[in-house]
Amino acid sequence: MEVSTNSEIEERVPRRRTWRDVDLRAVAPFAALVLLLIVGALVNPNFIGLTNLANVATRSAFIAIIAVGATFVISSGDLDLSVGSMVAFVASLMILFMNSGAIADPSLMLVAAMVLAVVIGSACGLANGLITTVGRIEPFIATLGTMGIYRGLTTWLSQGGAITLNSPELQSLYRPAYFGTVLGVPVPILVILLVTAIAAFVLYRTRYGRHVVAVGSSREVARYSGIAVDRVRTIAFVIQGLCVAVAVLLYVPRLGSTSATTGILWELQAITAVVVGGTALKGGAGRVWGTICGAFILELVGNIMLLSNFISEYLIGAIQGSIIIVAMLVQRSLTRKS
Repeated sequence: MEVSTNSEIEERVPRRRTWRDVDLRAVAPFAALVLLLIVGALVNPNFIGLTNLANVATRSAFIAIIAVGATFVISSGDLDLSVGSMVAFVASLMILFMNSGAIADPSLMLVAAMVLAVVIGSACGLANGLITTVGRIEPFIATLGTMGIYRGLTTWLSQGGAITLNSPELQSLYRPAYFGTVLGVPVPILVILLVTAIAAFVLYRTRYGRHVVAVGSSREVARYSGIAVDRVRTIAFVIQGLCVAVAVLLYVPRLGSTSATTGILWELQAITAVVVGGTALKGGAGRVWGTICGAFILELVGNIMLLSNFISEYLIGAIQGSIIIVAMLVQRSLTRKS
């Protein structure tokens, strides 16, 4: 008769989880969000109202969706600085196509324009990925170059001015894509939830998602494990371009125009949202829902600044830059403790 040792019994009995097992890097963004909501409520009683919070969530849609794509790129160990310029470029081509009158039926024209935006966004992401992987150029330099290209092409297309959607019929037909609601919920919020749910499934439940994390953790180890590292990185950039295109689909009906200044500093906001959300900037860990929380935090900070007289709203860029530095310091501190 075999007698089990104490160590064998301990292995069979699952260890009770304690608060020490909680990943503070995953919890921190949501704790910060709750704290920010409390601060906002103290600053202005109207802050915590559903109408104000819904407006904040709706305005955060552009950065939130772009940041979801940035989560894949950063998790794989890369960086994309061209997303703001890409937004301006894709939006410009989309509006120019709708102004061309190539399709007489407004509904078909709108559908074709949306498909075109998705194709162009994905192509821009693919270009970034191929330049980085096939060209063996550091992503910081590669996307810095494409940032200038997309911004320059937008300036050329607009001749330094604005590109405006001319057709009133298309404007009214497209307007609900941003200003509409479904069962009382603004469409941009529903789009955020849908995009994030799909991204979370891909990153957490699919082989590709596991490969993204593996490549971000160590490219050499991933390569020796049989993972097609360059393909994984390139697809991550394509996902980023696709998310930019989805953000454009919401951006165009909001203003009905675009210019060479569209999307300036959006790359800073997207990267800040990803870092605040708990994704490691060096790669190897991605938190999609945390990224959405980070984007919402950035918009809440701006909203609090507007509702209070403590800090000028013109300092929002400085505040966002400070947030990413603080977030990196917190991440490093939590990493050392874990």
